[in-house]
Amino acid sequence: MSQAAASRVQADLERLLPLLDAHLTAAFQQGEARRLAEAMRYSLEAGGKRVRPVLCLLAAEAVGGQIESALPGALALEYIHTYSLIHDDLPAMDDDDLRRGRPTNHKVFGEGHAILAGDGLLTEAFRVLADGPGDPARRLEALALLAEAAGWRGMVGGQALDLEGETLDHYDFDHLRLIHRLKTGALLRASLEMGAVLGGAAPDARQALRATGEALGLAFQIQDDILDATATDADLGKRAGKDAGRGKITYPSLLGLDGARKALEEATETALCRLASLPNRTSLEAWARYLAQRAN
Repeated sequence: MSQAAASRVQADLERLLPLLDAHLTAAFQQGEARRLAEAMRYSLEAGGKRVRPVLCLLAAEAVGGQIESALPGALALEYIHTYSLIHDDLPAMDDDDLRRGRPTNHKVFGEGHAILAGDGLLTEAFRVLADGPGDPARRLEALALLAEAAGWRGMVGGQALDLEGETLDHYDFDHLRLIHRLKTGALLRASLEMGAVLGGAAPDARQALRATGEALGLAFQIQDDILDATATDADLGKRAGKDAGRGKITYPSLLGLDGARKALEEATETALCRLASLPNRTSLEAWARYLAQRAN
């Protein structure tokens, strides 16, 4: 990644993370179920790259919109993503003890509260987007995009196929791409398309950002597979090598590391090509390069 791209990503984080952090846990500071609120805040405050909300805000800017108009969508995306991590870590799913260098939610609060924390974040995502400021028609359209991307035709469906894949003797490259497109790609695609909608994008710009999101989602998951095969627990802040340990098919296991890296490069270049028609694309281009080269 070039120094210019790295500097742009850092500048975006310094500009946007304070805005996100100022609003992210506000809804969970009061309420009757205090232990549950604490569990939700625990995972939201664990840090992370905030990739999905940042991409949503940058997509709104890329089409000439204001980041404030996309903020409800950005918060909703981070709630959905965080809920999915809480549930993924449960014994019935990936059975992980560590997330972002800290004990996973169910290790701290118990499985019951972890399940409910995920449920609470999932439903709060739709409330914050429905109640947010801005054009109601745009928010309604963004709600539909979020529901599709997070539901059984998106992230949840991809997780189900991933679980089922652990018991199959064999599945091919097309099936692996399908799992990645749903499990990881759907929410990343929605991040960019929701930002476009909330930012008031013209139809061609919205389509360009949707296509960018599809390519970025694939690149993101390929890099996840590569890191799972090559990084350490300390590098990732979670258990490395878990996919191979559970018998999952990954890009490195099908294509080898060199083949996986080539596929990553191709997906990233596709994302960059899709952005070429947008006038305010510099930040998103930098993020496409960063996501392909991240170390955790």
